[in-house]
Amino acid sequence: SITAERIEAFTDEADIHALAEAATAAVLDGGGFGWVKPPTAASVVQYYRGVPLVPERELIVGRMDGVIYGAAQLQKPSRNNEAQSFAVQLMHLFVAPYARGHGLARMILRKAEERARALGFHVINLDVRASQTSAIALYEAEGYQLWGTHPVYARVKGQIIQGHYFYKALK
Repeated sequence: SITAERIEAFTDEADIHALAEAATAAVLDGGGFGWVKPPTAASVVQYYRGVPLVPERELIVGRMDGVIYGAAQLQKPSRNNEAQSFAVQLMHLFVAPYARGHGLARMILRKAEERARALGFHVINLDVRASQTSAIALYEAEGYQLWGTHPVYARVKGQIIQGHYFYKALK
């Protein structure tokens, strides 16, 4: 079975370690998060332990047969950003390479959209490396609109990569 859910706190050690392992595998496969080389396993575990503690963050995980293989985060605007208080940022969507092809990324994305709507947001914004062609295809298939390209977005292994900016109206 494939599911997606919001994590408010990690109550099962197996969950946080599965998430850290999946994130590391995604980074090794070129999957972003800003990381080019994965940090230590302990650092990734510590990072994900902290995500649910940040009031402006929402962590959505995807599971297959109960095991976490992917995740995404919603980054809410800071409380003093009244002008952009209607928009949320989708960040760090990934699925471990060994769990791809089952619709898990789409399920995580849709759960994140559902959560954003429940929180009262009207727009989701995201940015992605141009090299992430599968992610871009997913976003386009799910109705995200490309609004801009940054020609010098990231440097990976000495190569400059463009970035694409997308948005989707939720209401």
